[in-house]
Amino acid sequence: MSYRSVSSVNTVDTKYWHALENGRVQCDLCPRHCRMREGQRGLCYVRQCLDGEIKLVSYGRSSGFCVDPIEKKPLNHFYPGSSVLSFGTAGCNLACKFCQNWDMTKSREMDVLADAASPERLAEVSAELGCKSIAFTYNDPVIFHEYAIDVAAACREKGVQTVAVTAGYIDPEPRVEFFAAIDAANVDLKAFTDDFYYKICGGHLEPVLDTLQYIRHETDTWLETTTLLIPGQNDSSEELDRMTQWVVEHLGPDVPMHFSAFHPDWKMRDIGPTPVATLTRARQIAIDNGVRYAFTGNVHDGDGGSTWCHSCGELLIERDWYQLGQWGLDDASQCRKCGTVVAGHFDAQPGNFGPRRMPVRLSA
Repeated sequence: MSYRSVSSVNTVDTKYWHALENGRVQCDLCPRHCRMREGQRGLCYVRQCLDGEIKLVSYGRSSGFCVDPIEKKPLNHFYPGSSVLSFGTAGCNLACKFCQNWDMTKSREMDVLADAASPERLAEVSAELGCKSIAFTYNDPVIFHEYAIDVAAACREKGVQTVAVTAGYIDPEPRVEFFAAIDAANVDLKAFTDDFYYKICGGHLEPVLDTLQYIRHETDTWLETTTLLIPGQNDSSEELDRMTQWVVEHLGPDVPMHFSAFHPDWKMRDIGPTPVATLTRARQIAIDNGVRYAFTGNVHDGDGGSTWCHSCGELLIERDWYQLGQWGLDDASQCRKCGTVVAGHFDAQPGNFGPRRMPVRLSA
């Protein structure tokens, strides 16, 4: 087995770091490159300088276990209708002011929020529950790199797929190892200006664009993107035009794009929810620029949530939020009307998990 067995010790060695002068060490996992002295933690909170090395101190500690529809991740072209076991950990390597999982990502009490969950146990539970996949979500799996890779290895032995919901904020060397373990990813493309990333998220845009291109062109990982549209912040037609043109030019027209509604949370409670008209406008801009699969999210929108044939306009996968309806694909993932191949991963028939949310308790 290539993964570790978890005991009562949740601290494991890492390899993406190097020593600096004056007793400090630099973390080389993500573009933040946190520099730490003995005992200090990086911004992510789960990587710490101990004994002159960077350690992951949250290995095997997870929370929020729940079986969801895969469409909730959101992934619309990765085994539609199937179920996914979702979980996360404490911490995050960005500082988004609009974070909707801030109770976990900003937590500094991992033992309170988390339960022991070895890679073996997570794989067993996923298989027992009939989940097609397991998802690292709620916070960014990049920060628990070693744990995520070990969980993926255990899941593959059980025939369970691995999904990463991530901001893509990771350095080039560790991302090779990370995405080699991941079957599908939804990357948050939070905006298309560096100013937004810097002021609102505490990061930069360029590393995310690099990660998107790496996933699309250098891996077999299925890729979709999500942009949470925040009124007055990242929802202008000009920015959406540039973003969607970039996606088509650099990632290709087959990468599904999700435009989701913002709801006031964390440190951005003074901004109202996203109007449905904004999502519809964003979707139309994407389609006009050549994106074949553009979706609206976090709202009831049958047209915007469904998959349509980009060649003949036939309804292929009907969706209302997380509920599937009409299915217009044949066994070869082609449009039944015109034969156009639809990009993605599909079974001969869709799953029937539906819009349920099923909390799970892991037992020893």
